[in-house]
Amino acid sequence: MSSELRAGQIVHVGHGVGAFVHRRLPPHCLRTPTRSPAVPALERLLRGLDLHTVCEEARCPNRGDCWARGHVTFMLLGAVCTRACRFCAVETGRPTGGPNPAEPTRVASAVAALGLHHVVLTSVNRDDLADGGAGHFAAVIRAIRLQRKTVTVEVLTPDFQGSLIAVEAVCAAEPDVYNHNVETVPRLYRRVRPGARFERSVAVLAHAKRQRTQAIVKSGLMVGLGETHEEVLEVLRALRDAGVDTVTIGQYLRPSRLHLAVERYWDPEEFDLLAEEGRALGFLHVASGPLIRSSYNAEETLQAARSRSMVHPSPVD
Repeated sequence: MSSELRAGQIVHVGHGVGAFVHRRLPPHCLRTPTRSPAVPALERLLRGLDLHTVCEEARCPNRGDCWARGHVTFMLLGAVCTRACRFCAVETGRPTGGPNPAEPTRVASAVAALGLHHVVLTSVNRDDLADGGAGHFAAVIRAIRLQRKTVTVEVLTPDFQGSLIAVEAVCAAEPDVYNHNVETVPRLYRRVRPGARFERSVAVLAHAKRQRTQAIVKSGLMVGLGETHEEVLEVLRALRDAGVDTVTIGQYLRPSRLHLAVERYWDPEEFDLLAEEGRALGFLHVASGPLIRSSYNAEETLQAARSRSMVHPSPVD
């Protein structure tokens, strides 16, 4: 893609059986490719340590930009998800084997090699595991802190099928940011997130805030799947009531023809309005824009939220 791309031009997305063509992708949903010598080096490091990233598996549009700056979101517990969310490019199926006991050390080694100050950890859903992988999240956090004591750690967890004990296990490792995405509005859950429930996701976030009052609790959602503006506002109110501190809002982009089609591309001005309305609800930080993703500029989001929390402390019941 080039900076000259305009609405109506053909944009090829994906590869293989799921490949398809965007014929009317708006220009504000396009990103100029970033070419940097840092990217091949990062790829070699990840392959050498046999690590997965959500940047690759979920076909994130920001990968080139983030990787050029040495920012990466590690995806734990393999690359096969037990859920089949209809918006997500990550492979779905039956994972083989349990957590890799070498993965915590390998992630810590990558963090040290990259000199990261802020680390984002996510995972596939592992409903086949008794704890959903919560203990593995905790093990990776502790391994990172053994290597770099001053690093801040952000987790983006599954819903653990609503297990609050699993949430507590992750919180016991003291992440600086606890993130769990609600992804869409309640009305669309059955179509967009089969196997998940909005109320369950909100309960996970509320419990994380109770367990880690000093942490930043974060969530995110997509627009473009048929939701209304008022429905998005209702989600923001529910998240704020649950004690969520920061929120990300981005445009859904169809990763392949096998996934849900985009119902509507929201205008940049609409994202700006959502950010304004979110701040009015009391969120410490709202990142809202067409190419915003949950872990994009995560370190800057944490810093902004912490700075604002000092001026506007947010009590939790």
